[in-house]
Amino acid sequence: MHRSVAIVRYNAGNTRSVLCALHRLGYDGIVTDDPVRLAKASRVIFPGVGEASSAMKHIIGNRLSDTIATLRQPFLGICLGMQLMCSHSEEQDTQCLGIFDTHVKKFPKGYMKIPHMGWNTLSSNSLPISADQTLLPWCYFVHSFYVPLCDQTIAACDYGNIAFSAALGKNNYFGLQFHPEKSGQYGTLLLRSFIEEDWMGRY
Repeated sequence: MHRSVAIVRYNAGNTRSVLCALHRLGYDGIVTDDPVRLAKASRVIFPGVGEASSAMKHIIGNRLSDTIATLRQPFLGICLGMQLMCSHSEEQDTQCLGIFDTHVKKFPKGYMKIPHMGWNTLSSNSLPISADQTLLPWCYFVHSFYVPLCDQTIAACDYGNIAFSAALGKNNYFGLQFHPEKSGQYGTLLLRSFIEEDWMGRY
């Protein structure tokens, strides 16, 4: 079955790299902020780079918060997109969408090099990939803020002695702190799994 994939259009979305990743998988993808088109898509991807406060102002100003909260198909937030799905971020003391009942914290200064940038592996992983389970989950991260481990953590990563949520899951909503579109073969398999397999009801 060919599935339609929508990418949420807003001022912090790094849509180009996600579109390129979809094209490699054989999907066109549409970039839209239209509630009707988002609701009709089989899958919705919510990418993000930048700063939480300005992103949330744009989302609220364009009434995307209500649209996102009422979607019923599988929804995937990436990097800042995942953080915006949490309740609150320490970045500019920002109230976020509240889909995940957890908060976003800043990596402490003088501890490790900030941002956490580059390749890292997952220390625990319950992401639903039924493909090559022997493939090591090496993932590409770029972030200065993190989500602590919580009840909705489905994959974790360690940076120094801080363990943080590399992925979150709740009902039809999922989030990845890393960039699957930049994470090589593992990221490609993960995106394909999200689009083509049924992630609903696992968390």
